[in-house]
Amino acid sequence: MAENRMTRELETRAVQERPKQWMPPELLPEPDKAPGYKYRWVRTSTLNSADPRNISAKLREGWEPVTLEEQPKFRLLADPQSRFKDNIEIGGLLLCKTPIEFVEQRNEYVDKQTQAQTEAVDNNLMRQNDPRMPLFKERKSGTSFGKGV
Repeated sequence: MAENRMTRELETRAVQERPKQWMPPELLPEPDKAPGYKYRWVRTSTLNSADPRNISAKLREGWEPVTLEEQPKFRLLADPQSRFKDNIEIGGLLLCKTPIEFVEQRNEYVDKQTQAQTEAVDNNLMRQNDPRMPLFKERKSGTSFGKGV
């Protein structure tokens, strides 16, 4: 009876795993994250036409190009014809980093700008409101409990 049983080596999980499937490659590889930094790919060119205005704006915002020494796994992927020597540029995009504090400060600034614009639009719209024909009608619903019969 013991002869019909499978050997223990054939019952391992490695044999029972489903075969791996091919997946398309990522367009941009994910960098190894350093603590305290946020990473972003910044456009340096579009359709082989340089975009100095965009890269200049990002550098003034506090984004710093990442060097090949910081991310050695990108050595084979980096563009050898890049204008940014010793940095990581792939397909017209330059890998940059900035401290997380800068990102949080920028997000707070944008949130304040958005809030101010929203309030301005609401105030302008409510100025045109007429009680005889309100633009917005507050709808309130209530629940009441009656006495059982």
